[in-house]
Amino acid sequence: MINCIVIDDEQHAIDLLTHHIQQTPFLNLLYSTTDPVEGLQLLHLHKIDLIFLDVQMPTMTGIDFIKAINGKSKVILTTAYSEYAMEGFENEVVDYLLKPISFARFIKGAQRALALIQPVATTAKEDSDFIFVKTEQKGKLIKINIRDILFIEGLKNYVKIHTRQGEGIIALLNMKDLEERLPAGDFARTHKSFLLATGYIKMIEGNTVHLEHTAEIVPVGDSYKEAFMSLMKEKIMTNKK
Repeated sequence: MINCIVIDDEQHAIDLLTHHIQQTPFLNLLYSTTDPVEGLQLLHLHKIDLIFLDVQMPTMTGIDFIKAINGKSKVILTTAYSEYAMEGFENEVVDYLLKPISFARFIKGAQRALALIQPVATTAKEDSDFIFVKTEQKGKLIKINIRDILFIEGLKNYVKIHTRQGEGIIALLNMKDLEERLPAGDFARTHKSFLLATGYIKMIEGNTVHLEHTAEIVPVGDSYKEAFMSLMKEKIMTNKK
């Protein structure tokens, strides 16, 4: 999960970015502010991975802000003015989003940030990455290799973890905790009660997802569909005319 803040002197711009962030499974909005000086204070108090930063603000420009933080956090610039793009990239910003910012363009920039902040693990690390989960049986912990997880189903006060070996492991966890623990680039939320491993997707059909190694079908909720399909967009092949 990438912790981020929004700094923009216009509240309507903050509201739009907040909406986009809430639709993006691997982003977690910690704070938003119209005051860049307050933004600097937040950086001293919290671990912030990514800043969505306006360029033109009365107390401090976005470029001055970037120079002040000296690479402490990654930055995506947001502005209505394209002439600052070159200076932004000279200061190593992740992306430069022109207002009004569409969700499709936003998610592209967010994915760039994800690749920089949480790079894909090596095969050796994937082979050794695992979690222990508590079960209903007191004192019993079960080891689950993350690469074996197909999807996770939320069931009120616990979850059911479906693996490629055909197991359905009941664990005393909630979806939020698992979503934060699992690699954001490898798992996607499709429904309030479902989280799936994107690498095992076999077919997307309407509001359903078919996975390898199982006959069970994962639903795609209406409120999650836009964000999920945007994550899948780079993998979709189309005929370029």
